[in-house]
Amino acid sequence: MSIKSLIAAVCGTILKVAVAILIIMLIYRGALRAYDYGYRVFEEPPISAGEGRVVSVTITEDMSAGEMGKLFLSKGLIRDDRLFVVQYYLSEFRKELKTGDFELSTAMTVEEMMEAMTKEPVVEESEPVGDDALPSDITDPDEGGSGDTAEPDGV
Repeated sequence: MSIKSLIAAVCGTILKVAVAILIIMLIYRGALRAYDYGYRVFEEPPISAGEGRVVSVTITEDMSAGEMGKLFLSKGLIRDDRLFVVQYYLSEFRKELKTGDFELSTAMTVEEMMEAMTKEPVVEESEPVGDDALPSDITDPDEGGSGDTAEPDGV
């Protein structure tokens, strides 16, 4: 065997080992990322501990899971909108979600948010109309009262 063929064989072997190590490293890193992502699907902690901050969101009938994920991400309720889509499709509450305005907290997990969205939406009370709109110390001038508003004592 000549020296040139020996050097070529050694270099070829080194190159094959380097490529094999590179492939093993890529597979290992990919497996770690896949495990981490899979773990987060089921165990993603809420954004904040304690009471968190309450955020109002509006869910419409034509919203897709991706659009809801982007909305929640923009409101600071979740960390990853793509992860939300996976959690949405794996959730037992997916088919029971309602549309409307909901009060969600940054202290809720995605599963808790989806459970909250299965209940009736938050309905804000409207301003009373008619006589109910007047405070009790003010009389309606159309009812034949003096037309004066009551003033606080001592004024």
